[in-house]
Amino acid sequence: MAMDAERRQAELIGQFSAQAAALSSAPQLAALVLEATSHPALFAFSELLTLPALSKLAGTQYASSLDVLRLFAYGTLKDYKSNSGSLPALLPDQIRKLKQLSVLTLAESTKILPYDQLMQELDVSNVRELEDFLINECMYSGIVRGKLDQLRRCFEVQFAAGRDLTPDQLNNMIDTLSDWLGTSDSLLHQIQEKIKWADTMSEVNKKHQKEFEDRVEEAKKSIKKLNNLSRQTLTYGGMTTFSLNLEE
Repeated sequence: MAMDAERRQAELIGQFSAQAAALSSAPQLAALVLEATSHPALFAFSELLTLPALSKLAGTQYASSLDVLRLFAYGTLKDYKSNSGSLPALLPDQIRKLKQLSVLTLAESTKILPYDQLMQELDVSNVRELEDFLINECMYSGIVRGKLDQLRRCFEVQFAAGRDLTPDQLNNMIDTLSDWLGTSDSLLHQIQEKIKWADTMSEVNKKHQKEFEDRVEEAKKSIKKLNNLSRQTLTYGGMTTFSLNLEE
């Protein structure tokens, strides 16, 4: 399911990228941003922000479309309400999409989302409306999976699709991966050293084992040689004695 959703996202991003490359006017590009941010199955927007074609919107009367695209890539409904004076009014489909993205943002930090917090963040007035939104717009769409706990008044998140990473988050991830790579290289070096030491000790043990086996073999030969010595029998005063010929 997750792989299908990622494939669908990639397909949609590819389609909108191709459309953007074919457009030349700012109004057309602004209309494309509106279409992308309203699309019911698209939840990733940072790649669209990097398209050279969309840079044509900067400095025009449609420059706010870039701000809208950034909002959908990294922001929430709460961010929109805080900056609504500098942003164009959103369509109902865009508002719904922004609410869905807000749920994903909340799910990044905790897997237990209280109803009161969700109602405040999503600007929902009652529990019934909230649960309908979580079921119909979030779980049915496949962006989250979870359990509605009416007794505890919370939504238990079992899975949530990831959102676009902000530049700061991306830098932090790069730093984290770099640290992990350095730790992995150090650990690999230690493992290689231990393997080398183990190989050396194995050779030493094999040498000691060979020396021990050689000594045992020599002892066996000596015992066998003693057993094969001829015995000479001499009788003195009715007594029989045995003497060993050790000169062989």
